[in-house]
Amino acid sequence: MRKIRQAVAVAAGGAALLSLGVVPAHAEGSRTSYIGGWARGNESSRWADDNRDNTSTSVGFSGCQTDSSFSSASLTLYKDISLAPDESHGSRTNYCGTSYWGDESAGSYYFTLSGFSGGSRLSVSTVRIAW
Repeated sequence: MRKIRQAVAVAAGGAALLSLGVVPAHAEGSRTSYIGGWARGNESSRWADDNRDNTSTSVGFSGCQTDSSFSSASLTLYKDISLAPDESHGSRTNYCGTSYWGDESAGSYYFTLSGFSGGSRLSVSTVRIAW
């Protein structure tokens, strides 16, 4: 039932934007997920960026909670390197919004939860990764 409501909301939102003459920017790829009780050091699944566009890699959070009081999370983007240490592409502080890393080169990427304020576990109801 939740997926049907989400599909209806997305379709309605898209129709509203088109009726206003607004066309959303399209990234090469994106996915939406969630974080359920991550500790510091947890990492996301990988995604493949073929670098077919000039879109910034981003990680967006909404609905952030900890077992204390949340104010920010530190995210580090990595490029997965075969037979060598993975390559850090820098850390960003996320205040339950969107963090950007710029247009990354082709490769397989993931992010880690380097740290966060408030407690020992972080949950995020919606995580949107775009590349």
